[in-house]
Amino acid sequence: MAKARTKKRTHVRAQNATAAAAKGGAASMSKTPKSMVIRVGASQVGSSVSQLVKDVRTMMEPDTAVRLKERKSNRLRDYTTMTGPLGVTHLMLFSKSATGNTNMRLALTPRGPTLHFQVENYSLCRDVEKALKRPRGGGQDHKTPPLLVMNNFNSPNATEDSKVPKRLESLSTTIFQSLFPPINPQATPLSSIRRVMLLNRELAPEGEETDHYVLNLRHYAITTKKTGVSKRIRRLDPKEIRNREKKGAAVPNLGKLEDAADYLLDPSAAGYTSASETELDTDAEVEVAESTTKKVLSKRELQRMKAGEKEKAQKKLSNAPGVEKRAVKLVELGPRMKLRLLKVEEGLCEGRVMWHDFIKKSEDEVTKLDKNWDQKKKEKEARKKQQKENIEKKKQAKAQAKAEGKEVEDDDEDDVDMDDDDEWLSDDFEDDNAEEQENDDDEDEDESMEE
Repeated sequence: MAKARTKKRTHVRAQNATAAAAKGGAASMSKTPKSMVIRVGASQVGSSVSQLVKDVRTMMEPDTAVRLKERKSNRLRDYTTMTGPLGVTHLMLFSKSATGNTNMRLALTPRGPTLHFQVENYSLCRDVEKALKRPRGGGQDHKTPPLLVMNNFNSPNATEDSKVPKRLESLSTTIFQSLFPPINPQATPLSSIRRVMLLNRELAPEGEETDHYVLNLRHYAITTKKTGVSKRIRRLDPKEIRNREKKGAAVPNLGKLEDAADYLLDPSAAGYTSASETELDTDAEVEVAESTTKKVLSKRELQRMKAGEKEKAQKKLSNAPGVEKRAVKLVELGPRMKLRLLKVEEGLCEGRVMWHDFIKKSEDEVTKLDKNWDQKKKEKEARKKQQKENIEKKKQAKAQAKAEGKEVEDDDEDDVDMDDDDEWLSDDFEDDNAEEQENDDDEDEDESMEE
C-alpha cells in the first residue's frame, strides 16, 4: 500500500521547528544585533560581487554569519525561516540585475522595513591594500564590533514635502544605528574599539535641495602610538612589542654593542632627537590614562595599610594611573562602497513602497494602491482562517475515528496551530499560487469527509 501523502504547503511547521523557534525567541531578546550578508543568485552574481560579500562579512564581524554558503536554489524564504531561531536582526542582500547593476537591500527582521540601494561603485579590500603604502594586516581587530560614525544624515533644510523627506532621514538613521550594539562611554574600554565604520552622506551645496540620497561607506582600523618618543625606544617598550602586528620585527640585537646608548644615539641614524623618527603621520593626538598593573596584597600587607593612613594615602598616589599622549591614526581596511537609495519598502523585501527615487505617485494613485493592499490583507486573513478551519476539521475527524477504534496515522503538523509569526509561510504564495492553495484547501475538506 502506498504511503499517504503528507501535505506541508497549507499546514504549519513541525513541533521540533516550533521548539527551535521558542529557543530562538530568547536569543532574539538579547540586545546584541546579528546580521546575515547574503548574495542572491549565488555564483550568478560574478566573482567580484562574491568577493564584496566576503569583505562585507568581515567588516560586520563578529556578530554575523561568516561561513554562510548560498546555493542557486535558495530563496529569500529559506533565510527568513532561520532569522527567528538564530536571533538575526538584519539582512544584507547583494544581487546583480540583468543590466549589470549591483544592488544591496538592507532589511530588518521580521517585519521590515527594507532599504533598496544601488551600489554605484565599490572597491574590494585587496584593491585598498594595494593602494596603501603600509597596509594593516590581520589581527584581533575583528573580534569586537566597529565604531559607527555617521555624518550629514540629517540635512538642515529637509522637510516632509522635500525630495528627500525628513521622515526618510530619521528612518535611515535608526536602521543604520541598529546595525551594531550601542556603546556606553563610561563602561566601554577604549582597547575594545579597534575599528570604525564611516557613513558619510553627500549633501547638495547650501541653498539647494538634495535630489538623491547617496552614502559613502569607509572602513578603517584604529592604531595608536606614543608621541614624542623615538622609534628606537618604542622598539624596546614591552607594551609596544605585545601590540605589534608584525611578529618578525623582534627586539633589536644589542649583543655587539658595549652600551645601550650606542643604539639610542647612533650617529648614522641622526641621533635620538631625529625629526624623522619622532614625527608621526597622525590624524589627532589624545590623552589616555596609562594602563598599570596592580599588586595583589596579602593579609599582612592589608593590615599594615590599615594601620598607617599616611602610608595608605601615599600608596594611592603612587598607584594612580598616569596620563600619556598617544597619536591616533586611521588605516583603511576596505571595502569602499557608494550607495544610492532607490526605494523604501514597508515589509521584509515586499510590501507597500513608502518612498521611491524615480517614481512619484499622485494622491489618487496612492489611495488606489492603499485600497489594493487592504484587499490583499483581507484575502490573506480569509485564507488563514480557512486553513485553521481545515485543521480543526481534521482534528475532529481523527478524534472521532479514534473513538470508534479505527487506526489513524498521526501527523505532527496537524497538532500545531498557525501563529501570527508564521505569516511568511503564506506570503510567498499569495500572488503566484493563490488558486493552487484554494484547490489544496478543497482537497483537505474532501479528505476529511472521506475519513
